[in-house]
Amino acid sequence: MLKKSLAIMSISAAFFARAQDVSVIRNTIDVYSNAQNVGSSKFNAMGGSNGALGGDANSLLTNPAGLGVAISGEISGTLAITNNKNTSSYAGSSYGYSVNKGDLGNVGAVMTFQLMSESAWKFINIGVNYSNQSIENYIETPGNSNINTIEGPSNDYSFNRHAYDRYGYVSKTSVGVGANYNNNFYLGAGLNFFNSSIDQSDTAMLTSMADGSTSNFSKQNTPFYERGNGFSASLGVIGKLSPNFRVGAALETPTFWNIDRSYNFYNDAVYGDDYAVENRKITSPLKATLSAAFIASKSFALNVDYTLGLTKTKYKEYGAAEAELNDFFKDNAKNLSEVKIGAEYRIKQFRLRGGYSYASSPFDALTVNRYDNNGNAADQSYSNLILNDRNALSFGIGYDFGSFYIDAAYQNITSKYSNPLLYGVIDSNYEAGYYSPTDMIRSNTYVVSDVKNIRNNFFLTLGWKF
Repeated sequence: MLKKSLAIMSISAAFFARAQDVSVIRNTIDVYSNAQNVGSSKFNAMGGSNGALGGDANSLLTNPAGLGVAISGEISGTLAITNNKNTSSYAGSSYGYSVNKGDLGNVGAVMTFQLMSESAWKFINIGVNYSNQSIENYIETPGNSNINTIEGPSNDYSFNRHAYDRYGYVSKTSVGVGANYNNNFYLGAGLNFFNSSIDQSDTAMLTSMADGSTSNFSKQNTPFYERGNGFSASLGVIGKLSPNFRVGAALETPTFWNIDRSYNFYNDAVYGDDYAVENRKITSPLKATLSAAFIASKSFALNVDYTLGLTKTKYKEYGAAEAELNDFFKDNAKNLSEVKIGAEYRIKQFRLRGGYSYASSPFDALTVNRYDNNGNAADQSYSNLILNDRNALSFGIGYDFGSFYIDAAYQNITSKYSNPLLYGVIDSNYEAGYYSPTDMIRSNTYVVSDVKNIRNNFFLTLGWKF
């Protein structure tokens, strides 16, 4: 049985050492480093691939030089209806849960200024783009009565179920300028402003082996709440190699995040159960994008983008917690990479579009000590722990009325990964287990479930050209 520790715990960054919640690591990648951009229906239907095509405000999501391609003003708004379903399977059982949302997903505008001179500079254009998406995510994992030696101070517990629950959003507002030189070479620059909100919990339901009662336990330092803002800048170029071929290149600086967070803590020798506040600063990866486009005629266009993270995510170190996170990402994170392919075919006023994107797994193979289905602990290596690669398939249609247009798109995103949970260290130096109002438990072994994530998203765009 576990002897209850009364060691004094400092409410500082060092408090998190050896106690990083899995959701902190997942959110660092999923929200702050590689969140998907929601564009117009056209952008989404083409897999977010437009780096060498450009022509509208969504160029600011990939390559700001695309603003210079525009020859007329345009404004559009996009409604996003999203469905996010997680199915978590463990020990022969599965729980599935869906989150449905409807919101304003994107607003974009371009103003064109034709230069009436004999100079080779033809246009100077200004663009504004707003992208918004829900990051609500719920993963509930079924229990396993064979795991019945989870240690408490006076009796053991069996594993009943577990849930990671996240509410919130992330948005990106971009402003930029693009220039057209002789209708062959395009330059662009943009400034990007980010906002985020996360409410995250990590809860386990456990059954007492002494009396059969069940209780909910919260992971130390959860729930936590984060409100962030960030800034990045981007530069890009597009060049015409021939009337049918274009190439593009863009560079986006790291996003410099400033995050105010609060969290609940438990069983402190001085403060008992209370909450604390702190500030964290995160620098996301520097990203480069290379693009190529083939324009067969006014009726067909194909674009390919490849984005690579040139650096890794890094926390500003205030203490042991951020140092531990930096060590984890330095040793285990891969450079982010994504390939996006999109095409459009025009039949008079009709538009047919399709796209595909693939984002690689963000982590190397990781080894953890985990319970098997019989409740025995052993080391296991996983190539898809916490997060994994992501596939997205999309298609859409549109109709151009002349000055006005309407577009619609459907997007299917899938990912499968191994989901670690229930790990919590309590020893003479740390109290980082799971806590209920009347008890606490520790576990030096993970439960690892298999999660299948499917997102079905629908978009509707109304636009006006002037």
